[in-house]
Amino acid sequence: MRESRVCICAAALLAACFVSGSPALGASAIPDLSGTYWAATYSPKIQVLGGGDPPLNAEGKTAYEKNRAGLRDGSLPDPARKVCLPDGVPRVLETPYPFEVFQLPPGQVTFVHELNHQIRPIALDQPLPKYDDVVNFLNYGGHSVGHYEGDTLVIQSDGFNDQTFLDSTGLPHSDQLETTERVRKAGTQLEDVVTIHDPAYYAKDWQARFVYARRDDVRLMDYACGDKHRDLSSVKGVAEVRAARAAGRFP
Repeated sequence: MRESRVCICAAALLAACFVSGSPALGASAIPDLSGTYWAATYSPKIQVLGGGDPPLNAEGKTAYEKNRAGLRDGSLPDPARKVCLPDGVPRVLETPYPFEVFQLPPGQVTFVHELNHQIRPIALDQPLPKYDDVVNFLNYGGHSVGHYEGDTLVIQSDGFNDQTFLDSTGLPHSDQLETTERVRKAGTQLEDVVTIHDPAYYAKDWQARFVYARRDDVRLMDYACGDKHRDLSSVKGVAEVRAARAAGRFP
C-alpha cells in the first residue's frame, strides 16, 4: 500500500511538471523573450556591425544609386510608407516604433510590430523551405523558421520578393536574400544580430545589430498610413531625420 501511494505521488508530480512547463525534469529551459520592446535610437541608414558600409558589389551599387535617386526626386515610391506594405528584414528591425514578442501559440514565436501592423510568425523546429520550393510564393516578409540555441532564438528567413528595401535609404536586395537573426535577452534589453546573405548584390555576407529596451509601460497603438501616429520624440535620431527631410535633404 505504501509503495502504491509513492507511485501515485510520483505520477502526480510528473504530470504537474508537464502542465506547468517546469524544468524540474532536466529539460533545457526556453529563454523568456516575451514582452514589449522599443528602440532608443533610430537611423534610416542601416549600421553595419564593425563599421563601414554594406559590401555592395557592382550590381548592388548601381541598384542603390538608382533607388536613392528615385526616392530623392519622388519618381520611386516607398510602398512601405505610402500604403503600409510590410518592410521585410532587416528594415522591420530598424523601426522607431515599438513591437511585442509572444512565445505562442505552441511551436511558434510571434513578433507583432506597431508600424504597419506587421506580424512575423516564426515556426519553431521546422526546416527552412528550399528556394526552389518557394520561388513562386515570394513575399515581403519572407518565410521564417526558428530554433533555440541556449539563451538565443535563431531565426532563418528566405523567400523574400525584391519589392522592399533593406533600410529607409533604399539599400537594395534581390530575391536571393537570406537572413539569419540571433535574438537574445541581455538584462532588460533585447538584442537582434542579423546576417545578410545576398550574392546578387553583395560581395560578401555582412551583419547589423539592433538593440531594444524592454518597455512594460508601453502598449501597442493603432497605425494607419497618412494618419498621425504616436509621439516618437523619445527616440534619438527621429527629430534629426525629420528636420533633414523637411529641408529637402535625403538621408
